[in-house]
Amino acid sequence: MRLLLSTLGSRGDVEPLVALAVQLRALGAEVRVAAPPDEEFAQRLAGVGVPLVPVGPPMRAMMAGTGGPSPEDLPALAAGVLAAQFGVVGAAAEDCDVLVAAGLMQVAARSVAEKLGIRYVYASYCPIMLPSPHHPPLTLPDRPSTSDVTENRELWDPDGKGFNELFGQALNAQRLAIGLPPVGNVRDHVITDTPWMAADPVLAPWLEPTDLGVTQTGAWLVPDDRPLPAELRAFLDAGTPPVFVSFGSGRAPEGAARVAIEAIRAHGHRALIARGWADLDLIDDGGDCFVVGEANHQALLTRVSAVVHHGGAGTTTAAARAGVPQVVIPQSVDQPYWAARVADLGIGAAHADPNPTTESLKAALATALAPETRDRATAVAGTIRTDGAAVAAKLLLDTATQNGRPASA
Repeated sequence: MRLLLSTLGSRGDVEPLVALAVQLRALGAEVRVAAPPDEEFAQRLAGVGVPLVPVGPPMRAMMAGTGGPSPEDLPALAAGVLAAQFGVVGAAAEDCDVLVAAGLMQVAARSVAEKLGIRYVYASYCPIMLPSPHHPPLTLPDRPSTSDVTENRELWDPDGKGFNELFGQALNAQRLAIGLPPVGNVRDHVITDTPWMAADPVLAPWLEPTDLGVTQTGAWLVPDDRPLPAELRAFLDAGTPPVFVSFGSGRAPEGAARVAIEAIRAHGHRALIARGWADLDLIDDGGDCFVVGEANHQALLTRVSAVVHHGGAGTTTAAARAGVPQVVIPQSVDQPYWAARVADLGIGAAHADPNPTTESLKAALATALAPETRDRATAVAGTIRTDGAAVAAKLLLDTATQNGRPASA
């Protein structure tokens, strides 16, 4: 059995596919991953014996830019992305039996699978990325205001129209070129009626009833047994557990390191700063702070007193699994959802403003560092599933020749 796993995004989009690829290989399948050509993605996949099929621009360079494309440039950009996907993903999937697409930017993937006559599975990492009467769609800057609409089902209509306006013409031109009929609803075409949800059911439950037949497998996590760097271990051993600050592979607020260190010091705690793609660094040479690059988060998070982060699905799930309290400072996309879930579950605090001050972060840390929050985080940790990737891999192989929804997850 051969499978192509495809995504377009940052580390948080690629890492779940690494986990799924590991489980598929353990079951005897051949796997390749189509993802952006960043060197760290290639190294990460090579480390688990999975080849990278590079597609699209490097994401780290794109994230380092000062702003996104203008609305006028978006149609041409969308057409370019689609052309690359049809070419690269189409070629990579030619000898495959299954194509798994993760994320709404995988607009060409279903058409590729349709042309090749192979099974197609769409996977989402967060419930609010799928249409539902239980939540509104994401608010995107290029979409018209719907402030006069309050019913969730109605709010999803302009969301679908926005996808059609951005991708419809380019997608249907590509489909026509390969002998496929046009599609009328791009978003629903991409996600299908039976998408998969690669998110933990306690941390991110899919609420029923809806019009979709969603299979929730649990988050796709890969075990990590890498030792922590010696200098980091020495810092951890030298004092009480620090507060860990990470904005992952996204942008960080202006002055994030300074604000975080000052707020952490105000609570009498040490600070551990992840350099990340935002290239955060220390603000002085105080011995109570340390900056770290790439490290095993599964090992690291068990040794910190709290985590301050951006609210990516992967970081939120990793912290919840480790039982460590969180302060989530959401920056964009689905991150406000994860912040709200952390607060609702009582395992940390949601910082409303994406640009914290020392005082506002100090207040949020007071909630996270409270004994009752630690107790609640410990309790919730015991409910987080760790078998999501294994469940998904078995379902993929068991249902590889079917077109319907798997019976269970």
